[in-house]
Amino acid sequence: MISVVALAAVCTAMAQETYENAKIATEDLNGTARYVGMGGAMDALGADISTIGTNPAGIGLFRKSMASVSFGMNTQQDAVDFAGANKTRVSFDQVGFVYSNRWGSDTFINLAFNYHKSRNFGFILSADDRLQGASQNKLTFAKAKLGLLYNGTDGEGYPNVKNPYASCNQLDDMYTPNLLGFNEELGEYVWYFDDASAYTLDRNHKGYIGEYDFNLSGNVGNRFYWGFTVGFHDVHYKHYGEYEEQLDGFNIRVSDDREITGQGVDIKAGIIVRPLEESAFRIGLSVASPTMYDLKTSNVTAVNYGGNHDQMGETLKYKLYTPWKFGVSLGHTIGQSLAIGAGYEYADYGSLDSRYNTGNDYYDWWGNYHDSSESDEVMNRHTEQTLKGVSTFKVGAEFKPIPEMAVRLGYNYVSPMYQKDGFKDGSLSSDGSYFSSATDYTNWDATNRITCGLGYQIGSLNLAVAYQYSSTKGEFAPFMNYTDDDYADWDNHCNMVKVNNKRHQVLFTVGYNF
Repeated sequence: MISVVALAAVCTAMAQETYENAKIATEDLNGTARYVGMGGAMDALGADISTIGTNPAGIGLFRKSMASVSFGMNTQQDAVDFAGANKTRVSFDQVGFVYSNRWGSDTFINLAFNYHKSRNFGFILSADDRLQGASQNKLTFAKAKLGLLYNGTDGEGYPNVKNPYASCNQLDDMYTPNLLGFNEELGEYVWYFDDASAYTLDRNHKGYIGEYDFNLSGNVGNRFYWGFTVGFHDVHYKHYGEYEEQLDGFNIRVSDDREITGQGVDIKAGIIVRPLEESAFRIGLSVASPTMYDLKTSNVTAVNYGGNHDQMGETLKYKLYTPWKFGVSLGHTIGQSLAIGAGYEYADYGSLDSRYNTGNDYYDWWGNYHDSSESDEVMNRHTEQTLKGVSTFKVGAEFKPIPEMAVRLGYNYVSPMYQKDGFKDGSLSSDGSYFSSATDYTNWDATNRITCGLGYQIGSLNLAVAYQYSSTKGEFAPFMNYTDDDYADWDNHCNMVKVNNKRHQVLFTVGYNF
């Protein structure tokens, strides 16, 4: 809720908005079928290539070289196909190898590389609800009214829209002509708005973040394991959405086509300790630096209303630094038949650092240019108020009824990232708000993942399959609420509606030891 207040002018910073940043900063549970089948609870157990990105010391447990490749299929439950997007998609998920080098009777130095899809954006969002007189363009009216309140009119009675709130984002720019009308009685132009009775939204998200990890790890005396990983992230995100409001006598439809691309880099380190020589019990610790992203976002957005059509687009380069991530894990094996793992990770997403580029710096040592940047303090304060720390709990087990076969089970719980009262604030004096082309937002709740899998070994060949069910509930709003302290008729409130993201994944892995 915002009230009528004077606000600062829009700065020339170029950074992205909190809810868009949150999509890039998070990760899925993905990797080899063994890793997924055990719910990712392998950070202390190790000896699976997917631990390269969670606890790099896990690669230090390999005593043989190996290679693997994984692929699968994802489907979204309860979704309706939209804009050529199918709710079921095939996916190439992982490929990598470990080269294990013995340095002594019980000491190894290992090198590894792994690619995996750390984020799958495939998701169709649909929402609709009644609107009791509220509307998207009424919110534009509220911002424009501030422009009139503090800037008045020009010499011909035409509203002075130099105040940033008269054109706070791309939608406001396109809605503004529809809100202007000439009042015969007053003899000047005035602002109007339209009351809406209902809305619908459909949006197709697609794309992925690919992570390329390079690892150096080791094993000292089968009691202490260490590892370092440098990761390179490749972002490919797109969405296309259509938002429509039912007004008095006509409809307004907004179509939005957005793309985010870029690269990022991070460093991860970890250790695993076997404290008791006579026991296989292990303790793991890990830390991951922020992923430092260089990103570019571009869009084409159109508004159709009352037979009129307006269209615009923007391109923006910015930086995003994700939070530090810390992990602790436990693992134990009983003979050759049972392995049990558990893990906990924490990351404070309220500390996401949205940054705008300030210029180019030349580095003599490297002989190239690099964009310098500064934090977008306005957007970062909003992020701190909207997002919070996230805890991830992982448990999993593997049982071998016979030496060649493995049965796996796992569970994940990811706590909510969004504050209950969080909202997309389209009134911020930040280009993260100005370059936004959608007013809607979703506050997602906790994520629950249930996994299972099977593995079978034929000589040096390993075959595995895993199934993952993921469920996240959320609350959707088409725009932020506005309360006018002076005129109740100008209040603009909408209800939050329930949405969900239920996904099924089937994953296959083929591995070979050499």
